[in-house]
Amino acid sequence: MASGVTVNDEVIKVFNEMKVRKSSTPEEIKKRKKAVLFCLSPDKKEIIVEETKQILVGDIGEAVPDPYRTFVNLLPLDDCRYGLYDATYETKESKKEDLVFIFWAPDNAPLKSKMIYASSKDAIKKKFTGIKHEWQVNGLDDIKDRCTLADKLGGNVVVSLEGVPLK
Repeated sequence: MASGVTVNDEVIKVFNEMKVRKSSTPEEIKKRKKAVLFCLSPDKKEIIVEETKQILVGDIGEAVPDPYRTFVNLLPLDDCRYGLYDATYETKESKKEDLVFIFWAPDNAPLKSKMIYASSKDAIKKKFTGIKHEWQVNGLDDIKDRCTLADKLGGNVVVSLEGVPLK
């Protein structure tokens, strides 16, 4: 069932910037988003970029030593969100990068919020053409272990995620 919620143009712009990896200057690369969260507008009619909930590629290293853990910590424990995470991982054969669409619906989020986010998910997914990986997460136990994301990306062929070897 569709909720009637629309997707703000800025959300589509952010997605397109994350999806297309054109050759860029080092300064442009630093401004590229590694991860971003999207939320409903205060009136619950539009999906918008949550400006303070993002990780820039340029922050990785000093300000953000572990982008995956930092992303997990951005997720609110008591409400739903949509997220895009640009996962960098290695398989036994090669190094890869893939965008992952995440639907975060923690168990202790309000029921009304879960319903609105669930019924609006198709609206945002339709705008995110070419996403290979989708992940619905219902709590920290589902997401805190990077091996769970590695399974989504390629199962047991993934040997590291964000430069961290998997056990």
